[in-house]
Amino acid sequence: MTTLILKTKFFIPPVRVELVARPRLIERLNAGLLHNCRGKTGPDNGSIFARKLTLVSAPAGFGKTTLLSEWVAQGGDVAASLPPVAWLSLDEGDNDPLRFLTYLVAAFQRVKEHLGEEAFVALQSSHPPPKEALLTALINQISVISHGLVLVLDDYHVISNPVIHEDLEFLLDHLPLNVHLVIATRSDPPLHLARLRGRGQLN
Repeated sequence: MTTLILKTKFFIPPVRVELVARPRLIERLNAGLLHNCRGKTGPDNGSIFARKLTLVSAPAGFGKTTLLSEWVAQGGDVAASLPPVAWLSLDEGDNDPLRFLTYLVAAFQRVKEHLGEEAFVALQSSHPPPKEALLTALINQISVISHGLVLVLDDYHVISNPVIHEDLEFLLDHLPLNVHLVIATRSDPPLHLARLRGRGQLN
């Protein structure tokens, strides 16, 4: 079944004119992009990130989305230049696992046009293959691109389907070193955060 893609879900919100700068939080976001690679780092130099996940967790009204849009607009700093950003704003309709994966792949394709194309086509078929196979194909394609990228999942708190949490856990477990995931949410997601924190992979 074909999923009609709403392109505005990939738009990065513009920075507000009346924005109150939060340099301390921007610095903490940049800390998630600390590189762990030889030689020069940056979006065109095979970025390898030391951490897998940045979690921005706070109640409604605390400006999570505003903070992230400011961060993207600033483009990181000298020590942690920001690579291309794939942004996905989630809503309650994304609790369908196939719809979620379709939008996930489409978000990556906003950064690199044909990235995950095989998985995207399979998701549109009437009999898609097992999700682990789809995620494996996507991860394999991401792992060989020549630059780093950041994936932002905004409003992840609307996701309540445990199957999607499992899919995201699989993605995190096998996330290539050239990808950094950022999750903005009103409450901590049911992921293995303690394990990531213990391995120094959580910001």
